[in-house]
Amino acid sequence: MDKLLDDTLTHLRALVGFDTRNPPREIGTEGIFDYLRANLPGFDVQVTDFGAGAVNLYAVRGTPKYLFNVHLDTVPDSPHWTASPHELRVTGDRAIGLGACDIKGAAAALVAVANATQGDMALLLSTDEEANDARCIDGFLKTPRDYEAIIVAEPTQGEAVLAHRGILSVQMRFQGRAGHASGDQKPSDSALHQATRWGAAALDHVQALSHERFGGLTGLRFNIGKVEGGIKANVIAPTADVRFGFRPLPSMDADALLETFRTLVDPVPVEYGETFRGDSLPAGDIATAETRRLAARDVADELGIPVGNAVDFWTEAALFSKAGYTTFVYGPGDIAQAHTADEWVLLEQLAAYARTIHRIVDSGI
Repeated sequence: MDKLLDDTLTHLRALVGFDTRNPPREIGTEGIFDYLRANLPGFDVQVTDFGAGAVNLYAVRGTPKYLFNVHLDTVPDSPHWTASPHELRVTGDRAIGLGACDIKGAAAALVAVANATQGDMALLLSTDEEANDARCIDGFLKTPRDYEAIIVAEPTQGEAVLAHRGILSVQMRFQGRAGHASGDQKPSDSALHQATRWGAAALDHVQALSHERFGGLTGLRFNIGKVEGGIKANVIAPTADVRFGFRPLPSMDADALLETFRTLVDPVPVEYGETFRGDSLPAGDIATAETRRLAARDVADELGIPVGNAVDFWTEAALFSKAGYTTFVYGPGDIAQAHTADEWVLLEQLAAYARTIHRIVDSGI
């Protein structure tokens, strides 16, 4: 095992040991941040607490051209883990631990590189990505900074991802009228019947968009995540609450889709609002997005990072892109291993990522 990988695993073991599950949004400025402060020699380190578990560590050494961003929070562990999720296991070709793939492995490699070279380097380590909360990145972006590009670590199997879908989460309520279920019902009487008709119409609309394409992506990703309402079988449901989400292609108009889903059935929902929105990557209208995509491709080519296909999952790279930065996603691991019981990352990919970052930082490309 090469020393850089060995050092990466040492830091990964420590990072996995810190409980940064999110929710419950209780991450503070101690613990994992004490460890990182102690292991970033020669860096100017600033830690900012935005509340609700959203904490940034911004560390700069010298005058680097690129900023590396990684989120340190993880999803909650499932009950199907076969060992403690906070104790890193290295077996054969992989490292297993909560967040090892998504994406503490990249954070560990960056810390290892920071200690293996004296090159100029900038890191932004944040803790609210898994909470669908943008306050860490939004807070960072309030101060303009002069970086040629921002490289966001997520599991991309060691390829530069230049484009991905946006994401919108919506909560809505249908209003009906409570009554005895034995009588004849109008379409507006039962809130649950309204929600059911809306669900069928929504799925039909999603199917109608299945031919649309952008890069290697097709169609609209859509999911009805939660339906609540009603009282019992013989009572007409007075209310029904629905939570759903969709992930548009970069070429789709998210606002138009939002309005289409609101007006699919009559009567329309009495309450309807976004709970989270993330733009596509690259952000902007079609012409702007294409300009930004080409700029990101040029940076990836200059850095010798292979360019991969667009992906379905959303990342905070879209937030940087929306702010006007040239941005792409690049990290070790496969998204298929993220958020799973016994989450793992290949040692080979960890080592390759660390070598690439070391080459970039050490050479000052």
